[in-house]
Amino acid sequence: MADRVSVTVESGVADVRMVRAEKMNAIDPAMFLALAETGEELKSRRDVRAVVLSGEGRAFCAGLDMDSMQQLAAPSNDSRDTVLDDAAKRTAAGANLAQQACYVWREVPVPVIAAVHGVAYGGGFQLTLGADIRIVAPDVRLAIMEIKWGLVPDMSGIVLLRRLVRDDVARELTWTGRILDGEEAVQLGIATRVADDPRAAALAMAREIASKSPDAIRAGKRLLNLAQTDATAAEIFLAESSEQRALIGGANQIESVMANFEKRPPVFND
Repeated sequence: MADRVSVTVESGVADVRMVRAEKMNAIDPAMFLALAETGEELKSRRDVRAVVLSGEGRAFCAGLDMDSMQQLAAPSNDSRDTVLDDAAKRTAAGANLAQQACYVWREVPVPVIAAVHGVAYGGGFQLTLGADIRIVAPDVRLAIMEIKWGLVPDMSGIVLLRRLVRDDVARELTWTGRILDGEEAVQLGIATRVADDPRAAALAMAREIASKSPDAIRAGKRLLNLAQTDATAAEIFLAESSEQRALIGGANQIESVMANFEKRPPVFND
């Protein structure tokens, strides 16, 4: 896994980096597995309060590895059959491995910030959608590139994109494969904001988030994720009240109050 994804944790921030720079972090089977396994491991780490997801080298992620693309183009061979079999397999979450590699970041119980530079095409673009927040470079190039290869976005992109943009925008981008820069991505709601150095900005934001109560951080993500489902307003109201009751009077909530009154940095328990 370390030859595809690296993870370092410092002061509550997990710095997750794709490290296949020589291939512009293109996604091959090993990368799919590394991303999915990394996300699963982070789910259980109480010492992590925020995550930054980025890519080493010239690009965030160039999309599907070309060797894998060539396998799909073959009329019939064992490699192509393996790719098709893998797409049919389901994880415990009801996804296949490629879908889980992108969607798992939505399931990580703390905020995930994608720092996106260079290109994020196809699967790379869908990977950014799994994050809670996307900070992009001004000259970044983003695209649902699958239509170029006669395919559809099948790495959880449809599920995630529909929650960010209007239906007609999602359809246009899916059918045209049009490339977006940073400013247009922000205008459409795909990116959160533009920064000249997305990774530095993402790490700064993650450190700011990590300085807050870990209980409130996780409760906030649970509520925001619930609000993105088909839950009714009444169900969300009930969840808000339940989360708040669990927080009030807890050690970390009391520490938040005391630190504010005493004008000192809080010291929280993970």
